[in-house]
Amino acid sequence: MTFLEDKSGIKEPDRKTKPTDISEALRNVGADAYLMYGALHDSDLYYAARFLASDPFSYVLAANGEEALLISDMEKGRAEIESCVPREKIKTTSEYRYREIAKEKKDADLAYALVLKEMLAEKKIQTIAVSYDFPAYYFSALQKEGIAVVLIKSPFEKARSVKSAAEIEKIAQSQKAAEAAMTAAIDMIRRAAPDETGNGQLIYNGCPLTGKTVLTEIARVLMENDCADEETIVSCGRDSADPHGKTYGPLYANQPIVIDIFPQHKYSRYFGDMTRTVIYGSASEELTRMYGAVKAAQEIGVSAAKPGVTCAAVHNAVCDSLEGAGFDTYRSGSKVGFIHTTGHGVGLDIHEMPSVSDNSHILKSGNVITIEPGLYYPEIGGIRIEDTIVITEDGCRNLNTVPKILEI
Repeated sequence: MTFLEDKSGIKEPDRKTKPTDISEALRNVGADAYLMYGALHDSDLYYAARFLASDPFSYVLAANGEEALLISDMEKGRAEIESCVPREKIKTTSEYRYREIAKEKKDADLAYALVLKEMLAEKKIQTIAVSYDFPAYYFSALQKEGIAVVLIKSPFEKARSVKSAAEIEKIAQSQKAAEAAMTAAIDMIRRAAPDETGNGQLIYNGCPLTGKTVLTEIARVLMENDCADEETIVSCGRDSADPHGKTYGPLYANQPIVIDIFPQHKYSRYFGDMTRTVIYGSASEELTRMYGAVKAAQEIGVSAAKPGVTCAAVHNAVCDSLEGAGFDTYRSGSKVGFIHTTGHGVGLDIHEMPSVSDNSHILKSGNVITIEPGLYYPEIGGIRIEDTIVITEDGCRNLNTVPKILEI
């Protein structure tokens, strides 16, 4: 594989020259090649081919590194420009008489399966590996046509967990958008004022400040930064005691407001991720204690994350910190307190390898992970703080700069 070198000195594989090596995974199951079928939201497909389309298409990668991309005729021109698959390896369904077969068989899906069979036979592929989510119909149809099909875990998951310098820059770009949106959201809450009736409801520009209002502001800022959001979290009070709880209605003073923003860049397709918890007004003694414990645990988690360290070691350091401060963790079987894992990988998916939990995965330079401890008590509320960090050769680099301040 040839390499490009950026200004930071990090060597980045030139993906136009050679595809991801999945030969070992294929040898382990006795397969000649790996077949993917998907469309716009298939991150493995995009990673492998650097191409996506609104209609499903297929990609084949053989153990010897030979590729093939099977697409509709209308996408061929774009694929030849955008995809990292060599032009001569980009095939259209019409080259295999797809429409004629569909008309003859009166079944478009069967016709596509027959096209796949012909393409695989053309490459002398007798055994094909597919992922767990491969369509059952095509699995069955290919087997009926004499192609052996075996199920395997995606061989691209592991490869995707170690990011190149270019990928890290794309994640950092999405992270900057998340930070801009977070700053705007916190500023909006800070500029609000409690309702004169004394019920604590926040008023902004003469109208009730709601979770929906803040979500709209976050979406606006993300859009201006070429990012999209789907499941941004704004939760207040008791809603914040649910890690993925949402508040669309009024926001209140003196209650925790958890804001979790994880945008996907529209063009690079890479995600960013961060969480802050703020309170307009004064925090109770218990919320203040919770926030201090979460902040300390989060700092310990970031400090513990470095190459050669297991995910379990990072997770356990966070749990030790929270338990040492007198709080519950799910490590000891609790249903309240710290009830989720410490973090997850970030990339083309918002949740990908490695999971920062009780597992033996060893962190490597190029892993991009979140560190996001939280505490959740139904009668009190929730606190969560999250940063996205890059594992480097000698430690880690935090992609977040937005301050961690509880009372605003």
